[in-house]
Amino acid sequence: MAPFSRRNMLAFGAAGAVAATAASANAASFGNPDEPPQGAIDANAGSRLDPGPKNPALASQFPDATNPPATDVGDMPQFWASFNNAHKRIQDGGWARQVTQTDFPISKAVSGVNMRLNAGGIRELHWHQAAEWAFMTNGLCRVTVLDTQGRAYVQDVRAGDLWFFPAGYPHSLQGIGTDGCEFVIVFDDGAASEYNTLLVTDWLAHTPPEVLALNFGVPPETFRSIPLNDLWIFQGKAPGSLSIDQEAVASGGLPANPFTFSLTGATPHRSSRSGSLRLADSTNFKVSKTIAAVLETIKPGGLREMHWHPNADEWQYWIKGEGRMTVFNAGPRAQTMDFRPGDIGVVKRNNGHYIQNTGTTDLQFLAVFKVAEYEEISFSDWLTRTPPAMVAQTLNIDPSVLQRFPRDAPGVVPV
Repeated sequence: MAPFSRRNMLAFGAAGAVAATAASANAASFGNPDEPPQGAIDANAGSRLDPGPKNPALASQFPDATNPPATDVGDMPQFWASFNNAHKRIQDGGWARQVTQTDFPISKAVSGVNMRLNAGGIRELHWHQAAEWAFMTNGLCRVTVLDTQGRAYVQDVRAGDLWFFPAGYPHSLQGIGTDGCEFVIVFDDGAASEYNTLLVTDWLAHTPPEVLALNFGVPPETFRSIPLNDLWIFQGKAPGSLSIDQEAVASGGLPANPFTFSLTGATPHRSSRSGSLRLADSTNFKVSKTIAAVLETIKPGGLREMHWHPNADEWQYWIKGEGRMTVFNAGPRAQTMDFRPGDIGVVKRNNGHYIQNTGTTDLQFLAVFKVAEYEEISFSDWLTRTPPAMVAQTLNIDPSVLQRFPRDAPGVVPV
């Protein structure tokens, strides 16, 4: 008899009360050790009903929450959030929305912002208490930043590129090209807010004109028409060529390390016919001392292998495709959740997890970590680098079968 897969058992369990009883025996013998049994596979027909009240449209987006795998067990903090239902702040030059620790308590290490700038739209000159890391998802953006040695940096970035500004480094952003840009920002502080930044307009408006005159060496009348309210995001004029802006600020010299980086252009850290992992941390994006990130692509049917990260929580931004993630912790605790574009996930440090592509197109997401260098432990790599007799006795698996386990941390398991 062919062995039951968990997917087959869940479908079998949904057929009726009699079928569920039979499936329960299968579950007990393969895959679900918990007492009392959990999951639809172990439940009678009445236990699988949900008369309501309910929101069918919302529930349909989370099949693995409403009907979890039988191996899910225990309670865990909510590790799903989304920009899709985050409140937008819209202004003439663009918009932004954010998910911070206030909205998403599990996300203590970093916070996230999704922002769009129109063509010519300007995120006004400002700086932050936290470092700013960003990934471009659409269009073109011109970034400017000044380092502590008085060296200015101006560059154009496009989809797939990163920038990183250390805490306190003043900078600005402008959408360019025909359609401006969109990007996601990660601050290296879970409480950091895009709506609480140090803005050039705020400081000027709240400094006496005579002090401004002394500071800048011009008459007080110079500041007669400055904005009395901050601009935040406003519609500006399209800038000139990149070379003109670069030449205008070149007198201070160039920073030692670029503040921008092409993540999609990086050589894959791991690659197989089922997907790839592209890495940017302080080893190749040297200016990024507090944020490491991996752009992960999983082909249809592929599996991001079982693994964990010993040095940091993982904050995820889902870019395209559909997938589900299961997170494991001591207890035992294990929960599964579904994700789509614009969603955010968090996996706490040292929690085991894996991700499956459940759609028909490539799944892609960013995994971001508040560390200088990326670290990962592969479950299969650990088992294949432990004495075979030890593993065989622990798992009741023939040592010859263990030789077929993947070695060298493949990243994405081949379909």
